[in-house]
Amino acid sequence: MVREPVYYGRKARHFAAEGAENPWAGKKVLIVGMARSGIALAQLLCREGAMVTVNDMKPAEAFDGKLDELKELPVCFRLGEDGIDALNGKDMLIISPGVPIDAPIVKAAEEKQIPVSGELEIASRIAKGSLVAVTGTNGKTTTVSLLGAIFREAGKIAHVAGNIGYPLSAAAMESRWDDVLVAEVSSFQLETTTTFHPLTAAVLNVTEDHLNRHGTMEVYTGLKKHIFDAQTEKDFAVLNYDDEACRAMAGQVRSQVLFFSRLHEVPQGAFVRDGQMVVRIGTEEKNVCGVDEIYIPGPHNLENALAAAAVAMSRGVPAPVVRHALRTFKGVEHRIEFVRELDGVRYINDSKGTNVDSTIKAVQSMKAPTALILGGYDKHVSFDPLAEEIQKTPLIQNCVIIGATGDQIEASLRKAGYTAIHRCGTLEEAVNACRALSGSGGNVLLSPACASFDMFSDYEQRGRIFKDIVNSLN
Repeated sequence: MVREPVYYGRKARHFAAEGAENPWAGKKVLIVGMARSGIALAQLLCREGAMVTVNDMKPAEAFDGKLDELKELPVCFRLGEDGIDALNGKDMLIISPGVPIDAPIVKAAEEKQIPVSGELEIASRIAKGSLVAVTGTNGKTTTVSLLGAIFREAGKIAHVAGNIGYPLSAAAMESRWDDVLVAEVSSFQLETTTTFHPLTAAVLNVTEDHLNRHGTMEVYTGLKKHIFDAQTEKDFAVLNYDDEACRAMAGQVRSQVLFFSRLHEVPQGAFVRDGQMVVRIGTEEKNVCGVDEIYIPGPHNLENALAAAAVAMSRGVPAPVVRHALRTFKGVEHRIEFVRELDGVRYINDSKGTNVDSTIKAVQSMKAPTALILGGYDKHVSFDPLAEEIQKTPLIQNCVIIGATGDQIEASLRKAGYTAIHRCGTLEEAVNACRALSGSGGNVLLSPACASFDMFSDYEQRGRIFKDIVNSLN
């Protein structure tokens, strides 16, 4: 049965600016997926004068008021249904990143020859300002946050947006032509981009992740490389020389390649020489700062800093500005974040460790005996590389496992010869178990190597609950 559309608020007014021709005025669009990016996109397109219908499988009451801000806009709500009937008469289907490209509604749109796009793509077409973008399996949030700090230090208004939790559509409503947009981009978002065109784009690394959605590493790697596809010879591609998959992309892009490496001196880009970070672009070579001056610790953060320096300096940011930002930037929430010290034990929140490689980097950063909390949602990846790293790292003295992937993680650990394994039913039980296992001078590290969706709404909720549990200990 087809439901009658339900409109709220203003019905006739367009919010597009007067003057120049507006390609969105009067366009009938269906937005599927009402998480943060879907809500922001609906607001943006209403402002641009589109006729917006929003859809989600969840009913209205499941949103706890999060859609209330749309009720003052000319929006048609189709909630609690698959949305396929709502495609009738639409000019475009726009899906949120959480909607797979093989979803039934996408197939239905293709059968009706209705163009399908994504939130990131549409927001990038509307946004004002200079766009730079960062993707990769790990390090994206730290790198874009650091870039935001660098550009602000350079006197720019910088909008750090995208997969970081602040949608690019929201930034597009605020941005001006002199601003910089720094986009964190996921493989899910890149599935639906066609004209997305960052002036400088970076791929930080490519390791096994999201195979439950993408199927193979070849597909996943191809999506990461897709961030460069709309670039021209005037633009820059920043690639990790130390990562084989990234290095191979250099021969497949039209833009100018800048490498970054913590292990090798590269012909163009950012590298380490005699303990100094050096950036070479064209014929200019600049010493940025000493590696030991970079505030955020660990070899993975040195890579993030090198990438950020290469991106920023490709956009003309002076070396002294980059130096100051590297000396003062203190990192991001949920990424190897110190929470508290109690009875001589340091509690560390790395809830953003949502894949194997990310947790390996966290393990390598530990400098004291550590009890490690692992486990979560199953993304169909192998835990063997992590188990092997844990087995050869004496500081990881105990592994406490929770979540849906518990059996797979335990099997990988035992296969590697690691036996200090403990199973718990909840995160609170895991924290208490780690406390009992840890002595003064030790660490308790939450770095699950998994997404959070089996027990939590997202990694942020998981990290906040971990911090709440830790801060309640006495």
